[in-house]
Amino acid sequence: MKSQSSQMLLAADDPPPVQVINPQGRSPFLLLGDHAGNLVPGALQRFGLGAEDMRRHIAWDLGTADLGEALSAALDAMFIRQTYSRLVIDCNRDPDAADAMPAISDGTVIPANGSLSDADRLARVAAIHAPYQSAIGAELARRDVLGRATTLVSLHSFTPVMNGVSRPWHIGVLYSEGDTRFSTKLLDLLREEDDLCVGDNQPYAMDATDFTVPRHAFSSKRRYAEIEIRQDLLSTHMDIRAWATTIANHLTQVDADLVENQV
Repeated sequence: MKSQSSQMLLAADDPPPVQVINPQGRSPFLLLGDHAGNLVPGALQRFGLGAEDMRRHIAWDLGTADLGEALSAALDAMFIRQTYSRLVIDCNRDPDAADAMPAISDGTVIPANGSLSDADRLARVAAIHAPYQSAIGAELARRDVLGRATTLVSLHSFTPVMNGVSRPWHIGVLYSEGDTRFSTKLLDLLREEDDLCVGDNQPYAMDATDFTVPRHAFSSKRRYAEIEIRQDLLSTHMDIRAWATTIANHLTQVDADLVENQV
């Protein structure tokens, strides 16, 4: 494996770390995909893991890239997503956190992360994490200058079973500090669907481990929602289209209700 500290991590033939879908989107929603990609820079030579592991939930949030694109089309919304695996660097973690570049993930040893130097870690932050977060910040700043209200919608997915425990939820809404009115209203609306098992900060709570939404929404009091969908429910294009329709309808209704009530 080549040393990350002796050269730039991303070579000219590596894909850029950030992809922007529908940059001219007129929707008030800005869709985010912290874990949408599962690529590994060429310098890391597949990371010491096989292709099967790189397709597992440890490497990315399965289905979120396609869901984000479908939602982008349904809402006419911009979708900002990262390209590289969360095992290279987790863009929804503080880059200084130990689990930003985990040595073990769900029991699987990540060989390339076992003995990272400070220079190695900084190379990953500079090449992938910082550009992704900067792209989000720049777009929000651009909209703020134009006076465009924006609601952040961060898209994630979760494995049906974790540590031997089945997870019954179909979808979860995560929220914590800042302006939670959009998140909680979305949660209430989803719970009106009789065929959905909806998690309130389940299967994960939005806590100190989250980075993207807290960074860009909390202090600015920007509306937001972090959405988690169970991965087995995103396994086909038909599933993804159905979820995109459901979520788009609910997001639009919540936004209209808040505008109408001037909340």
